[in-house]
Amino acid sequence: MSPGAGEAAHVAPREQDGAAADSGDSGDNGVRGVRLSFGFGSDRGLRRELNEDSFLAADPIFAVADGMGGHEAGEVASRECISVLSQQQVLSDGSRVATAVDLQQALRQADARIREISNARAGTTVTGVTLVEERGVPYWLVFNVGDSRTYRLSQGTFAQVSVDHSEVQELVDGGYITPAQALVHPRRHVVTRALGTGSDTEADFWLVPVEEGDRILVCSDGLTNEVTDEQIHRALSTLNHPQDAVDSLIQSALRAGGRDNVTVVVVDASNVDGGDAGATLENSSTVSAAEDTLPRMPRVDVAPNVAPDAGPDAAAAADEPSQPTPSNHPAGLADGPEPSSDEGNYGDDHHG
Repeated sequence: MSPGAGEAAHVAPREQDGAAADSGDSGDNGVRGVRLSFGFGSDRGLRRELNEDSFLAADPIFAVADGMGGHEAGEVASRECISVLSQQQVLSDGSRVATAVDLQQALRQADARIREISNARAGTTVTGVTLVEERGVPYWLVFNVGDSRTYRLSQGTFAQVSVDHSEVQELVDGGYITPAQALVHPRRHVVTRALGTGSDTEADFWLVPVEEGDRILVCSDGLTNEVTDEQIHRALSTLNHPQDAVDSLIQSALRAGGRDNVTVVVVDASNVDGGDAGATLENSSTVSAAEDTLPRMPRVDVAPNVAPDAGPDAAAAADEPSQPTPSNHPAGLADGPEPSSDEGNYGDDHHG
């Protein structure tokens, strides 16, 4: 991590947020068949005085929250989000019973808590994955609000599972700009959903079958704004230990400029139906452009009137994600003025 950055504060035994930098001992858990190994780390970067990222890495949930609001408000927002998630009974150690409805309710609690303590002047993105079971079959339940990201490397295929809630993503979906243009667009840091602020705080969910050797990456945009998907894919494909992959990715972000806080969690799944744990890495020796532009996975729609204790079938049905169109969002939370160049403002998230 960055020299002299110090250690991240520990909010609770199962959660951590980064006051400066953190890299932890990798976890290893083999509850109920599927075995999880994971690594994690967070660094404030080379430009920021504070680390406003927080994260949670403990079976069954792995999450990253990227706070925004400035003047320590973002740090409070991300920490409260992670704190609420860590206190959910359905997400206790080794549990596999959480549903999209459970997570949506938890995120609504986090949203209300952040608004209460910040008077809606702070917000946070959050993304991550929970390991669940449905009829004895393991699934990744991926969730997302904002522009932090969750990726999956599976059987040699690398893809972003989450879909950014950002103005440039809407422009890309509408066919107004290309993904390459989105990387340098002046509005690339404006998010359209966040917890704690704005009118749209609902999460998107994806239910993805766990395959032997799956590797999940959960990260803040401090990584993806500095490191390309191809570089991320290469690191995940060539470094066997999840902590080594975490450390390599954070160092890559710092070498590229480190203009924002960067937080990375990598989770490996093995012993899925007694399979070969090395399947993903062995099949990932090459990187192709096609793998970075795979079709999106089906999104899970959370039925608004489903009872909290309803099963997974009642809680959600698979559906293709809608294609949003660009819209004029009212002014909202911002860390600073709209960036006119990359220098000094790179990585600031704004809520529109």
